Amino acid sequence: MYIKNNIRITECHNVYRPREDSDLLADSVSKLARGKVLDMGTGTGIQGIIAAKAGCEVTFSDISSHAIKCARHNAEQNNVEGTFAVSNLFESIKGKFDTIIFNPPYLESARLGAESNDYVKMATEGGEDGRELIDAFIKDSYRHLAEDGRVIMVESSINKYELDVERLKAEILGKKHLFFEDIVVISYINGKR
Repeated sequence: MYIKNNIRITECHNVYRPREDSDLLADSVSKLARGKVLDMGTGTGIQGIIAAKAGCEVTFSDISSHAIKCARHNAEQNNVEGTFAVSNLFESIKGKFDTIIFNPPYLESARLGAESNDYVKMATEGGEDGRELIDAFIKDSYRHLAEDGRVIMVESSINKYELDVERLKAEILGKKHLFFEDIVVISYINGKR
């Protein structure tokens, strides 16, 4: 069981459990999420639940149907309603959102090794350079952001977050050094590039 901001999260088998990056992201979500929210890669649902508790209308989305089941359970135990969708990034997502939250997989494939199971790869692998999913997400995010909509997402020094800060005119909302990397939460706004 994980507890943050009076929210109780059941950690489900084969679903990315809340960690330091989740805590850092949660701090920004609690302050900035507004309106219609998409919690992409929802995992346990922690970020969407925080947004819903702040009065937002939330769509919980993940590529894993198992994660969606976990997020739905956690939403129910926290008396939160929402829409739940199995989707590979924006593939099954319709409409525009005021806030999109994303804690993407960003480790390079080589870092994981051949012995990693499918769950570990799905939750952490970001492609050969760690940017494959991040770049695909950023490219498509603008089509799903409302005018002046905001993205709040985690990145790492591993995937060179500084590049996105510069090219997206993103703001760094939080930063934490962990072992071999710096984890950051960045935010960019539609129409401000």
